[in-house]
Amino acid sequence: MNPKSLTKSTDDRTIGFAGLGIMGKPMALNMVRAGTNLIVWNRSSNKCEPLRAAGAQVAENIDDLFERTTTVLIMLLHEAATDAFLGRGTTAFAKRISGHTIVNMGSTPPSYSRELDSEIRLAGGRYVEAPVSGSRKPAEEGILVGLLAGNPDIVSEITPLLQPMFREIVFCGPIGHGLLMKLAVNLYLITMFTGLVEAIHFADKNGLDLEKFQAALDAGPMASNVTKVRGPMIIRRDFNTQSAISDCLNSTLLITSQAREANLASPLIEVCKTLYAEATSLGHRAKDMAAVLCAIEARTNSLAR
Repeated sequence: MNPKSLTKSTDDRTIGFAGLGIMGKPMALNMVRAGTNLIVWNRSSNKCEPLRAAGAQVAENIDDLFERTTTVLIMLLHEAATDAFLGRGTTAFAKRISGHTIVNMGSTPPSYSRELDSEIRLAGGRYVEAPVSGSRKPAEEGILVGLLAGNPDIVSEITPLLQPMFREIVFCGPIGHGLLMKLAVNLYLITMFTGLVEAIHFADKNGLDLEKFQAALDAGPMASNVTKVRGPMIIRRDFNTQSAISDCLNSTLLITSQAREANLASPLIEVCKTLYAEATSLGHRAKDMAAVLCAIEARTNSLAR
């Protein structure tokens, strides 16, 4: 069990949590285990049952969640899902938002987040940007990194609430900078990880003993938790989802779009974007990002024809 689960929350407010996917479910569970009074909502209601079993309340619908809370954490897939949940562009938006603090932990374009912040403030609400750095296992262990942005006073107020989910929280500055920080971190992570996959493919196809390759890698200056934990998973073709191919592809799209907006060159992540798109087209969309190996193998096989 996560040691943080033994540290009880001192906040007696009922907190809303929307989005119980690969990341959201373990994050919400850690909050409940820490003593947070949590009420959850998910579009597929069956995903709420593990939270109910752990002690969370389950909202009957979105409006029920907003009526019973003043702080709502959202971990939704994309902008469309976020807009639909908030009722953005409809008469429901102002009713839901007024008097609420919205903490957006999903991955969206920074420009979208800035626009949402403006609309939330106009509707009488408050907004904090809180994207997370990490995959499913860190989410389960409560050791994600939170990249918070927004009004410093509001961020300071809600930070204690978020502690059960995070090993560390970094304040990144004004709205937009939390997501920009995540994009910068993911640029490094995805290019590094894809390089590791290609290196394993190179070693394998050149007839090297992959256990010895792993030992050589772990003994060298590039050794890290990524190489030590994920390297063996790649070698044994364990594609059990920690970070899905679809999520990695989405990250590459966000990063390259932001690079174009800022008039920056982004050659490495552009290559990764193509590889993750190819892995998706091969049917590996829901598998772990390690399945990008299949896209590299497909390119190798095409050379042999």
